[in-house]
Amino acid sequence: MVSETVQVSCVTNGGDKNNQGFKRKHLGSDENTTTCCHDEMSDDKGDIGTSGRDTTTYINDDTQPDGVSVSRKRTRLPKELTFQDMYNNQDAFDDDDEDDSDWEPVQKHVEILKWFCTNCTMVNLDDVVHCDICGEHKESGILKHGFYASPCSPELDLIQVESEARERDKDLRFEASASNCSTAVGFDERMLLHSEVEMKSHPHPERPDRLRAIAASLTAAGIFPGKCYPITAREITQEELQRVHSLEHIETVELTSQILSSYFTPDTYANKHSAHAARLAAGLCADLASGIFSGRVRNGFALVRPPGHHAGVTQAMGFCLHNNAAVAALAAQAAGAKKVLIVDWDVHHGNGTQEIFEQNKSVLYISLHRHEGGKFYPGTGAAYEVGTKGAEGYCVNIPWSRGGVGDNDYIFAFQHVVLPIASKFSPDFTIISAGFDAARGDPLGCCDVTPAGYAQMTHMLSTLSGGKLLVILEGGYNLRSISSSATAVIKVLLGESSGYEPENIVPSKSGLHTVLEVLKIQMKYWPTLSSSSEKLQSQWGMYSMENKKKQVKKRRLFEPPLWWRWGRKQLLYHILTGHFHLK
Repeated sequence: MVSETVQVSCVTNGGDKNNQGFKRKHLGSDENTTTCCHDEMSDDKGDIGTSGRDTTTYINDDTQPDGVSVSRKRTRLPKELTFQDMYNNQDAFDDDDEDDSDWEPVQKHVEILKWFCTNCTMVNLDDVVHCDICGEHKESGILKHGFYASPCSPELDLIQVESEARERDKDLRFEASASNCSTAVGFDERMLLHSEVEMKSHPHPERPDRLRAIAASLTAAGIFPGKCYPITAREITQEELQRVHSLEHIETVELTSQILSSYFTPDTYANKHSAHAARLAAGLCADLASGIFSGRVRNGFALVRPPGHHAGVTQAMGFCLHNNAAVAALAAQAAGAKKVLIVDWDVHHGNGTQEIFEQNKSVLYISLHRHEGGKFYPGTGAAYEVGTKGAEGYCVNIPWSRGGVGDNDYIFAFQHVVLPIASKFSPDFTIISAGFDAARGDPLGCCDVTPAGYAQMTHMLSTLSGGKLLVILEGGYNLRSISSSATAVIKVLLGESSGYEPENIVPSKSGLHTVLEVLKIQMKYWPTLSSSSEKLQSQWGMYSMENKKKQVKKRRLFEPPLWWRWGRKQLLYHILTGHFHLK
């Protein structure tokens, strides 16, 4: 939780110094709230402008706000004034004889306190205990206990929560070592030093707490440390980075280490530790890739930041500095892998990864993301973007046309597009650019994928490459969603079941339409997709016919008389019976 004080100016004219303003709730606004405070003059007994002995009110203004005394005639008026009284005593209200041109209001400041939700970073007023957006408690324990902590109360049986989490996993707990552990995790606390120096209207969504929440969840579950083998971090070398990025880009990122605070784009920040953190993240990903491919470990999870899939050959953008997935892919190839598959399920298209490999037939890039006709950030990733210069078909984009996409659409796309193409490609090594911002509750992605959905997609991809799979953290900005999803994915890497039943998956209408669009484009390069496309086309036709029948049934709720068919109401008869349609 982050607290902040908002100074609100209240204009008073010699009013009571203890006068307080009121708090105004303003969700989703970055502007300060201004409140006007009105004077309330009172004596010790709480009476306003009256004396206990007099039954009349004196209007007397002997002192101006600037302290200059002015002699004025005292006019005695009845306590209860009527309009006639006011008319007959206009002199008592006439201030024309005074010169108030130099009068200035006294500025008073009322503090309006607000706090930012630890879980989703949204702003709340100080007197609100639970976040209005995600429901997380003001004093959330998610950074200490991960998603196992109660969202309702900071002190609600936290010890019991942690012990229950360990109890669930006690059958699989053992001390990690290189000989008995099949899953490696790359993490280094120095990556937490990468942060925005000066907070703007609210905390930046790509913040160190993302790693803290995941690490706390893994600790509470007894997974890491415990079941997973830790990888020692090292900084990536300039030579390794130059396989992916231009020298100018590398030097630009390094330059930020000499500056307290800098920005590559309005939303992509850096401080003096950012370049170091980016080198550590890329180095961990490279070492995990080579370690997995060489067989030292079976699979791995790179718990790293800053993320990378938006970083292109020459530019940093979208919170990303170096492209970690691209570095890992080339490290795997350096270790002997001939063909590498990258599946990017971050809600945003990985434009940087696509740019780096769009002319490379040895790397197949598949991305599932919100697109909405190019209106969703970064605007790239349309279905017709398939690769260039002889590598057509090695870039596969599955662009969702709306938000709210959930498990069924993702699993359906995996079944009919991702796995058929990936199986035909037959990769030696598989990388997941695992952004969890399509998760339910994420404030940026606004989709509906559950931890079970992510676990099932991980399980489906683990059948490729002989199980040689590296998962690299990308986006994800709701701490509860990102930590629960990452934990579910790592459990699958450890050999647990996903708990998801993928049979009889029914996609949404828009999801089905997107999959059909992708199949129509990609079957030119992957002919094995034609049979799946024909099957789905028939299902799509049946789906359309069912909708048409429902619409006709609704129109037939009112059956017109039969004689309307031949009379002057012939046209209306045909409209109501569905034989004629108005456009």
